[in-house]
Amino acid sequence: MKVLMLSKACLVGAYQRKLEAIATHPDVELTVVVPPEWRDERGVLRLEREHTRGYQLVVEPISFNGNFHLHYYPRLGRRIAETQPDVVHIDEEPYNFATLHALRLAKRHGAKTLFFSWQNLARQYPFPFNWMERAVLNSADFAILGSHQAVEVWRAKGYRGPAAVIPQFGVDPDIFAPRPSPGPEREFTVGYAGRFVEEKGIDLLLRAVVELEAPARLSLLGAGPARANLEKLARELNLGERVRFDDWIPSAQLPAYLLQLDTLVVPSRSRPNWKEQFGRVLIEAMACGVPVVGSTCGEIPNVIGDAGLIFPEEDVAALTAHLRALKGDAALRASFAERGRARVLAHYTQAQIAAQTVEVYRKVVAG
Repeated sequence: MKVLMLSKACLVGAYQRKLEAIATHPDVELTVVVPPEWRDERGVLRLEREHTRGYQLVVEPISFNGNFHLHYYPRLGRRIAETQPDVVHIDEEPYNFATLHALRLAKRHGAKTLFFSWQNLARQYPFPFNWMERAVLNSADFAILGSHQAVEVWRAKGYRGPAAVIPQFGVDPDIFAPRPSPGPEREFTVGYAGRFVEEKGIDLLLRAVVELEAPARLSLLGAGPARANLEKLARELNLGERVRFDDWIPSAQLPAYLLQLDTLVVPSRSRPNWKEQFGRVLIEAMACGVPVVGSTCGEIPNVIGDAGLIFPEEDVAALTAHLRALKGDAALRASFAERGRARVLAHYTQAQIAAQTVEVYRKVVAG
């Protein structure tokens, strides 16, 4: 069967391992459409060609780049006509114009369609986005949803078609893999990797680390509009050289960054219009054998399971206690490192995600 996937997320080289894994299935002929770049609060994310074996990765121009709701691919119709896919996998939320545009083009050429969603809050959108959402829900042949909370949201919003719960991407356990432990003389290093925005709770992490007894340091990797305020807070807390802000790096360099950490923290806080949908960096760190700590926000506790430590949202004292426990107990860190790696191998590899996705394609084609 011929599958055409539309995915701006697959600009990221590490995510392309799922595409290679899908392409290993002999009954799938895969074409993936990506834009040349995508713009968000981190800046400009350009295409990384890291894993491109076995499938066709094609670049199409994008209109309204950076506008999550309005962007679309103006030449997609021509690409679908050339490819003649059996399935069009729209790796976009159903309330985006890109999703409706691709769905209508796919139906015009007789292809089955599916969309992907992380949406775990029943958000209401104004016209025309609510109209686009209803049109997609009424017409799509299948939905892949990132969590069971997302299933509840879309059932409540009226989606009646078949659905499967599959995370958007897994990790490659050969790329994100443990390395020999550093010597005991290294400073205890706490890390964060992701967007610098208020809802990610990085300020809580700064306040927790300042309470840790030396030697202990904090490494913050990412970009976003909250960086200036976070740097100001670090100065007010007199963290000095104990904290380091690093610019975002290509995905191929992320394993090396994670491997220099003693623990990775995702301290997200819920907001009326947002809560953590997955926290992908958690499984990347777990695959590397890095102990993880996360808040109770959204899906974080379900992703970590019993393979890390959880603290209540906004509770700096509880976060500090977890970090202090990890800092003072090498055996505890080793235990969580082993359990985290095992959890990823059991649930979150790219090969597993790809196999589940291909099974969806087969069901869609079979009707």
